[in-house]
Amino acid sequence: MTLPNLLPMSPVQQLLNWIARPYPFLDDCAQKYGERFTLRLWGFPPLVMTSNPQDIKQIFSRDTKKFDAGKSNALVRPLLGDNSLVLLDGDRHKHHKKLLMPPFHGKSIKSYADIIANITDKATSEWEIDKPFLIHKIVQDITLEVILSVVFGLSEGERYQQLKPLLTDMLDLMGSPWRSSFLFLPLLQQDWGAWSPWGNIVRMRKTIYRLLQAEIDQRRIDSNAEKQDVLSLMLLSKDEQGNGLTDDELMTLLVGGHETTASTLAWAFYWIHKQPQVKQKLLEEIDHLAENSEPLSCASLPYLTAICNETLRIYPVVPFCFARITKFPQQIMGQYFPTDTALVACTYLLHHREDLYPQSRQFKPERFLERQFLPHEFIPFGGGDRRCLGYALAELEIKVVIARILKSYELYLANDETVVPKRRGVTIATSSGVPLVLKSRRQILAQRQSPLPVR
Repeated sequence: MTLPNLLPMSPVQQLLNWIARPYPFLDDCAQKYGERFTLRLWGFPPLVMTSNPQDIKQIFSRDTKKFDAGKSNALVRPLLGDNSLVLLDGDRHKHHKKLLMPPFHGKSIKSYADIIANITDKATSEWEIDKPFLIHKIVQDITLEVILSVVFGLSEGERYQQLKPLLTDMLDLMGSPWRSSFLFLPLLQQDWGAWSPWGNIVRMRKTIYRLLQAEIDQRRIDSNAEKQDVLSLMLLSKDEQGNGLTDDELMTLLVGGHETTASTLAWAFYWIHKQPQVKQKLLEEIDHLAENSEPLSCASLPYLTAICNETLRIYPVVPFCFARITKFPQQIMGQYFPTDTALVACTYLLHHREDLYPQSRQFKPERFLERQFLPHEFIPFGGGDRRCLGYALAELEIKVVIARILKSYELYLANDETVVPKRRGVTIATSSGVPLVLKSRRQILAQRQSPLPVR
């Protein structure tokens, strides 16, 4: 069976392009081969990429028993551990997902809005007028604080003080395309002691796991049924046999929920301040919220929601969804595929289809006010049984942070440099960190029409 549009480029060249220039590489492939082609990245099985909405609909709706997905994420195993949800398949995946679901939906999510607002206030309270700063660093700190607070209920104490810098340092070790290559090239994953790059990562991860396990052990002893952080709810969550979740799930939440949300927020602040008309329209919407509205109220603002969606569309933080790997020969997408074929919905290329998103290279939030896109047309959090479990928390966090900051501060881009996508580990972030400068504080307006009261 022939796979569609195999690239003639060598697998080593393809992998180097994928690491160093992922989005231009995908653009090149789509321009030459269309909406379906096969990547052969060195060290990985062939990946059949598709940006056809009907293909993606079939992939997402197919019987999950016909595919494996967890084993396609093996490259993150060194960071997340063997029992992370993203690495599981079949009944184990279904079981773990069911146990993880309650803290990320319904009343639990609503209770997190106040926490996010308070953390944002604290992180921005010492900004100085006319002193440039990188917004990515600020929102990275905010999202990490949110994860530590929401997931672990930690905002102080020795364990908190140890965890926070460790997580930041570990992610920063993969902050460039070169350093990211350690994840894609197992040959580089050699522990030659604490001085070596991979050895440093290994030791950081062990220390983080030790701290996580200590927190879990203490929480089991000092159980509090009224606590609403994710760890407390997870410890209460048991299956029919009385089994709970592992610390690998906590590591997944720490790494995945922190870095992806921070990168999305950095992009959002870039686009908002790059286009004055977008910023002005958003400010008008935020300022018209009722006085003393709760932080959660910004979650239903239509233009803010459109901005969030357009940010997730134009440069998705992860280029494609989890691969579905055929467990046996089968027909899908109008073609027969052999066993162990990896079928991949390409988020980036789907989001740049001109028939779905005219002028797709332009940041136009209005497109999400004019049209409602189907689940296989807009997929920033994946789809089917592999849709990101924390998408509701991520969306809420993005909206609350943006509304909170714009309500209180008048910001501008510190320079006119164009920001482009840059690889950061397995995700795609901004090239510059987005330098902003504070021109003034909007305190008078905030006091008169404060939708998000300072606490």
